[in-house]
Amino acid sequence: MDRRKLWREQEQQVVERWHAAEARHRDVQAEISRHASAGGDGASEELKLKAESARAEMEAVRRQVARLKVEFVSGKRY
Repeated sequence: MDRRKLWREQEQQVVERWHAAEARHRDVQAEISRHASAGGDGASEELKLKAESARAEMEAVRRQVARLKVEFVSGKRY
């Protein structure tokens, strides 16, 4: 397989992972906000775990993007 095609597919997968993680994070934050506005005593432990998981996934994708940028700048990609 052509390396450039493989790289583009990898980059597209990273974009898709980012969008999915960002959507999960946004949904959890909205749920926490609804819970708080409904007079709850704060977010439940389950919601806190979901939010932390979404943040961790976003951070993992950020690290992957940083690795891809280093490869690109160093000339290992394209």
